[in-house]
Amino acid sequence: MPKPTPRDLALVAMFAALIAVLGMPGGISFFGSVPITLQSLGWMVAACLLGAWRGALTMIVFNLLLAAGLPIGAGGRGGLGVLTGVSGGYLVGAVLGMFVTGLIAERVGRRNLVGLFVACVVGCMIVVYAVGIPWSAWRLGSGTLGVAQASLQFLPGDLVKAALAALITTTVVWAYPPIVQERERERVPA
Repeated sequence: MPKPTPRDLALVAMFAALIAVLGMPGGISFFGSVPITLQSLGWMVAACLLGAWRGALTMIVFNLLLAAGLPIGAGGRGGLGVLTGVSGGYLVGAVLGMFVTGLIAERVGRRNLVGLFVACVVGCMIVVYAVGIPWSAWRLGSGTLGVAQASLQFLPGDLVKAALAALITTTVVWAYPPIVQERERERVPA
């Protein structure tokens, strides 16, 4: 990880705040476990725009603020209990998921709509689910297969969020090119 600049820290803080705001309206909970919010859209957009290490750092900052008790979780929840609860695995997995999404986004280019969609699916869905599902099963004292089947309800919404994140990212990069890192600008013609 390169030494963060003040600009990097400002972007990380801004996107951590965006993720918090996207969870504020509250979430819809099915079967009383993990709420459905727009926070995962924030994960995807942050990872695609900021890249691997800044995206992961954004989620680390968010999780630290959440653990400190700030009511920034889904539906205004906060505290260490949120991170250690049923949905905690998704929040912890989002750190790795955002890193993977950002890494893929850096490789495919932030103007590649299909590549960004794939990045969001691989990182912010597959990786996050791979951590979140076993964690939820453990916290619920339930079987992993049952939790995985219950998680199918999240797939359509997450696929829509991945498509929106790819569209938002390409739009932002075309409208505000300075957000793209120097080495990517050299690879992709404007």
